[in-house]
Amino acid sequence: MNRRTALVVLALVTTSALLACSRSGNGPAAAPAELRSLTVDEVAARLAAGDGKTFVYDNNSKDRYDQGHVPGARWVESGEVTAAVLPPDKSATLVFYCMNEH
Repeated sequence: MNRRTALVVLALVTTSALLACSRSGNGPAAAPAELRSLTVDEVAARLAAGDGKTFVYDNNSKDRYDQGHVPGARWVESGEVTAAVLPPDKSATLVFYCMNEH
């Protein structure tokens, strides 16, 4: 299986939307940003731009991440995404992916 078929899901969200979704009733949350899928080529082009605006997070198991991951991707455990692991730029593009063998 090549890398193109292994990356089944790519979701895009801004950090402000992710933080808004994680709020627990502490005042009004910002409206969530649009979620959409990106192709592997679109993610590659954003990363190649080198503008520091796109961040890739691998949400696979740690073992699978250690076996291989998208270059530059940071591993984050499912359910453990916090503001501390996200970039401070609220307009940044965040790409989360995991592998699905089906």
